[in-house]
Formats: sequence, C-alpha cells, structure tokens
Amino acid sequence: MSRATPPPASPPDPVPAAPPRRILVVEDDPTVAEVVTGYLTRAGYTTEHAADGWAALDRAAAFRPHLVVLDLMLPGLDGLEVCRRLRRAERADGTAGAAGTGGAGDGSSGAPRARPQAAPGPLPVVMLTARGEASDRILGLELGADDYVTKPFSPRELVLRIGSVLRRAEAAPPAATPAPPLRAGDLTADPAGRHAVRAGRPLSLTAREFDLLLFLMRNPGRVFAREDLLHQVWGWEFGDLSTVTVHVRRLREKVEDDPAAPRLIVTVWGAGYRFDPADGPGDGRTGAAPDAPPAPSEGPRP
Repeated sequence: MSRATPPPASPPDPVPAAPPRRILVVEDDPTVAEVVTGYLTRAGYTTEHAADGWAALDRAAAFRPHLVVLDLMLPGLDGLEVCRRLRRAERADGTAGAAGTGGAGDGSSGAPRARPQAAPGPLPVVMLTARGEASDRILGLELGADDYVTKPFSPRELVLRIGSVLRRAEAAPPAATPAPPLRAGDLTADPAGRHAVRAGRPLSLTAREFDLLLFLMRNPGRVFAREDLLHQVWGWEFGDLSTVTVHVRRLREKVEDDPAAPRLIVTVWGAGYRFDPADGPGDGRTGAAPDAPPAPSEGPRP
C-alpha cells in the first residue's frame, strides 16, 4: 500500500519590515525643501513638507513624525516658537498630536482619517538656520532642539545627522541583557525604559539630555572636557562646543536643587564637567561601572 505524500510545508510568514521613519520638513524655501525631502526619501524615510509655522503645527498633529527638520526663519510663526509649542504640547499630553490647530485628520471635510501612531518619547528636532549669531542656535538648543545645521549645508551631512539623532532617540539595550537602573541619591535613570526620576517625580528630558545624564552617571568622579562629551555623547568628531554647554545647563535645571550652585554636575574650571554623586542627596552610589577612560586633565574652559 502506498503512503500518501504529505503536502509540502507552507513557508513561514515573512517578518514584516519596520515601517519607515516619518520626517516632517519645515522649510519655506521651496528649493531647499525639495532637496532635503529628496535626499531623505532616497535614504528610506517618509517625508512631509510644511512651508510655514502654523502649517508645521497642523502637520505635526496629523502626520505624527518621528523627527522634525525645522528652519528657524519661517513666515507666520518662526521656528523657535514652533519648537516651543511642540515641546509645550508634549508636556501637556506626551505626544506631538496636540500641537496642531485643526484637530485630528487632514483638515478636509468629512470623517477624519486615522493618524499614524505617535513616536514614543520626546519628538527629536533638528534645526536649520541661516543665522550666524550663536545666541539663536543656543536659544534653539535651550528650547529642546536635539541638533542644528547651519546653512549652507551638505544634504548628505543632514541625513547623517538625522540618522544619528533617531538612533539615539530610539536606542534600547537588548531585552536579554537589560541594563540596570543607575542611582545617585534620589536621582534614578533607567537605560532600558529611557526615563529618569528624581525624588519620585519623572523628569522631562530630551533624547540628548537623557544620553548626557546617563553617560555622566556611568562615569562618576571623572572629568570630561566639552570635546570629550561632544564625541562620547553626540558621536561628533567636531562641532560647536556651545551645544554641550547648553545641554549641561538644561540638565542642571532639571536635576539640581539649585542650578546656579550645582552639586551633581559640577564644573571643573579649565578642564570640563564632573558628575559628583557624593555631593548629591542620599548615599551617592551609582549602579554601573565606568564605560570610558578618564578625560585629559586639561582642556578648554567650559
């Protein structure tokens, strides 16, 4: 008696690829906008464009981007005010969706269209600026921008900067080996969940601020010049050192009792910055070993 031939096994279902990251480009110059969106599309991102500040807030509400490329010089609302309102909306409800003025949907009549799911965590912002004054760039960083690029710029460099910001914003350790939370007195930073708490109160940190805090807590008592932090935290070989200065100032405002007289993130004049948990509240112990060699003993005055 012949045996029935078993049917061939069906191939396993393909693993769905991760959806492309959504980038909102806010730029009033049509030529610059076309170049930027073109490069981003070829790099695999899904892009949308807004030509003024009010349109940017509406598109952020409907498009739910993973990152915003934001020009400072815009008609209507300028880029600084757009960034300020995006951050205010995040504090209100945790997403960029509340920033718009038109509610859900695409602004057309009829039933609203389903919006994409909002990206977790603070919305990364990369600013574009033609302004030469450092004060404008510093103000943008103080409002929560993660990076900035000065015009004229290389579109390829912008795409690389965007990729770097997204990787840091979405970084998480492997599930099999979760990194333990770091503690210094009443300050706790959880690398796995990418959130920090002080005295039982969650801290609203941007991706860069959290990375900076995590790096300093992993290296207590070590002095790092601004060049070292720019390399270790931002991954840049060169750049404007005021970026580090502004982020340290913003971080102090969120973790120190008195930011004007910091006790956790202290300045070592002529050398850099040091995380000093022994001077903070509590027992001053941290939960991880250092992950970088000591910085040089001398460096530029921060």
